[in-house]
Amino acid sequence: MQYNESEFLFETEVPLEEIIISRTDLKGNITYANETFCEISGYEADELIGKPHNIVRHPDMPSAIFSELWEALYNGEHWRGIIKNLRKDRGYYWVEAIVSGVFKDGVLVEYKSIRSPVSRDEKIMHQKLYDKIREENGEKVRKITYE
Repeated sequence: MQYNESEFLFETEVPLEEIIISRTDLKGNITYANETFCEISGYEADELIGKPHNIVRHPDMPSAIFSELWEALYNGEHWRGIIKNLRKDRGYYWVEAIVSGVFKDGVLVEYKSIRSPVSRDEKIMHQKLYDKIREENGEKVRKITYE
């Protein structure tokens, strides 16, 4: 899919008092999205349920980050990191995510993700880091200039 660079310029701030919560099945398909997730992402709950969680994956995110996430989960660990997500309207929002398995009677049944706001400094630092990782891995890096 081709994108116009200007589509990705509008940020939605996650309010400090809000927490975004979602759950997925073991394949990463959304089974639950709280109201805050819907509001911040711009999707209705019925547009999210049943869809892969990567429906909100921003193209600035290096694939290596998600490889690390899935490796941690497959090893029975939780994963914590900073994520830039894509809104339905092509804007974006930053969150700190904690993703972990949910077990019932000792059996992994789903994954849960709890996401919270990120400071401006963390956003800038991670954007630069992710641009560097994408460039090192041969992934497209968007350059935005302002005149």
